[in-house]
Amino acid sequence: MRIAIDAHGGDHAPQAVIEGVKMAAREWPDTTIILVGCDESVLPEPLPGVVFKKVTEVIEPDDEPVRSVRRKKDSSIVVGCRMVKEKEADAFISGGNTGALMAAGLFYTGRLPGVDRPALAPVLPTLSGKGILVLDVGANPEARAEHLHQYAKLGSVYAERVLGFEAPRVGLLNIGTEEGKGTELNKAAFALFQEDESLRFLGNVEAREVLYGPCEVLVCDGYSGNILLKNTEGVAKAVFDRLKQVLTQNLLTKLAGAILKPGLKRFAKEMDYKEHGGAPLLGLAGPIIKAHGSSDATAFFNAIRQARRFVENNVMVQLEAEFSRGRGE
Repeated sequence: MRIAIDAHGGDHAPQAVIEGVKMAAREWPDTTIILVGCDESVLPEPLPGVVFKKVTEVIEPDDEPVRSVRRKKDSSIVVGCRMVKEKEADAFISGGNTGALMAAGLFYTGRLPGVDRPALAPVLPTLSGKGILVLDVGANPEARAEHLHQYAKLGSVYAERVLGFEAPRVGLLNIGTEEGKGTELNKAAFALFQEDESLRFLGNVEAREVLYGPCEVLVCDGYSGNILLKNTEGVAKAVFDRLKQVLTQNLLTKLAGAILKPGLKRFAKEMDYKEHGGAPLLGLAGPIIKAHGSSDATAFFNAIRQARRFVENNVMVQLEAEFSRGRGE
């Protein structure tokens, strides 16, 4: 197995990427990890299983996605996506510019036949500890009902094959649980989900229920999904920041904090995005994973674990079969 990873992607690159790669190389010696964008000088000594692919250009976080992908053809993002297309790598991971990664995926890796628009699909933590796959969270701010239907099918296969959910339940993000709620998009998507017997569709899901894990796959348009994602991240950070303030106010609260610390650390780990790796761009013709921009070494290590499961479990073959059936092939 060959996993390519963008050495320039992320707020803490390249050091966090390199440290994550070193952890992964020790954990999975049977996997070749290709560091795209640097050379042997980044490691103090050779590390078995790690190879390098130099590039001459870098796409910056504030670069315009489509223009930068077209102009910087020897950037790490473009080269990584092209490597997947040309079978030089089985998967590619980047913590860099999300828009550029999507554009490079579309231009150089290509779309899965039968998929109109790929979706960005992170796993949000839930109180059950299992997580919930949400798609789309921003790859396509606008969508049609058939796109949401495709997301449901993509998400169901991925949740089962990579996340290990047996017969995953699918929910549709909406402003109420009753049938007939929401926009025309939601109503049309609801009807398509109901008609598809291959989906285990449970109905509409309100945003306040998401962190309780009412389903394994939650479908929404990219605009709503991005708001849900950013709000969840913001609320989690605000709660932990406030809790820290409360537990350090005086001697009594510090003592209480010391008693609660082990439990709070376990809870923080359960709710940490780094434990879930990255967000796959489902619907592309190969495994492309977007790591969080602020990923540390642990997050990149888990993104590599995620990419391995993507490849090991033949997810692309399953997705191709699913959408071939949909086209009557």
